[in-house]
Amino acid sequence: MSDTIRAVILGIIEGVTEFLPVSSTGHLLLAERFFGLGEGAFWDSFTVLIQLGAILAIVGLYFKKLWDVAIGMFSGDAYARRFVIGVLVAFLPAVIVGLIAGKYIKSMLFNPWVVCFTLIVGGAILLWVDQLDLKPREHDATRFPLPTYLLIGVAQCLAMIPGVSRSGASIVAAMLLGADKRAAAEFSFFLAIPTMIGAFAYDFYKSRAEMTMDHMGIVAIGFAVSFVTAIIVVKSFLEYVTRHGFTLFAWWRVIVGSLGLIALALGR
Repeated sequence: MSDTIRAVILGIIEGVTEFLPVSSTGHLLLAERFFGLGEGAFWDSFTVLIQLGAILAIVGLYFKKLWDVAIGMFSGDAYARRFVIGVLVAFLPAVIVGLIAGKYIKSMLFNPWVVCFTLIVGGAILLWVDQLDLKPREHDATRFPLPTYLLIGVAQCLAMIPGVSRSGASIVAAMLLGADKRAAAEFSFFLAIPTMIGAFAYDFYKSRAEMTMDHMGIVAIGFAVSFVTAIIVVKSFLEYVTRHGFTLFAWWRVIVGSLGLIALALGR
């Protein structure tokens, strides 16, 4: 398979799964294990670098809201300032855990068995939360209480285990803390911006010596594909979960995880 085709396929997987509660990292690891996609040091970095394309999709879709927050910060808007502080507070736990345990997590837990088990367990949790008779009291992702932002950030740390899903952990925590489905999903998008930009910058710095012009071209293809795919998925996802909830994505996780375990048990 040519590198261009690999880049397109991985870009689609990234764009489709990054903001759904199904774990983009888990799906990319399974794609590497079962289909030979993304093997090697460059491709490990590639799957992190193309996340920036998905993040720019969020920036584009929410540009007006993000711009209003940026202007509000400097014009004395208390809500805008509190939201920015809230995002930073939610981002901080992942930074701390990543610095302390990031290498251990990658060396010990980044394998397809862990991914498959966590996909299934996460799917069961998502099904459970979706069936609860929750009474949402927070309907605007930019106006959660500061303790809510912090607890969502703590929950996001679980997503360092591949297969858990960063957006899934954030959404479940936000809903249990009183957010409605749409607000929970939207905050997971906003929290992804600093989280994934940080991961991009760190990985780009680590792999800078490997970035030949050919490699940069492959990354650019994956970046563009993930950007376009993420725009389509996010717009559809918000409308879907507002009306139907997360059951579809919970079963998606369970089915993919179960098929993965069967394939691993058969030695595939």
